[in-house]
Amino acid sequence: MEIKKTAMAGTLESSDLQIMLSQGTKGIEFDLTSDVAKQFGDDIKATIKAVLDAFGIDNVLVKVVDKGALTPVIKARAITAAQRALDIADQPQWEVL
Repeated sequence: MEIKKTAMAGTLESSDLQIMLSQGTKGIEFDLTSDVAKQFGDDIKATIKAVLDAFGIDNVLVKVVDKGALTPVIKARAITAAQRALDIADQPQWEVL
């Protein structure tokens, strides 16, 4: 699926994560900012990529600012941003959960 509009989810509060999805042209490109990127950067990217794959999104620029979010929070923010970016927030695809 193609991104219809740039979308954001999350906050910059402690234990949260802010993610922004915008149209890309070279597959899934990550811009990750996190104090724990060395330890958990690959896991954060893998969680987000799994959500994007579930929605069939393959060309996207993913900007992530992590403030210590746990995996369920990362997944929830990625799902929300994906639904907003695809303009299907009113018709959620529950099977991706």
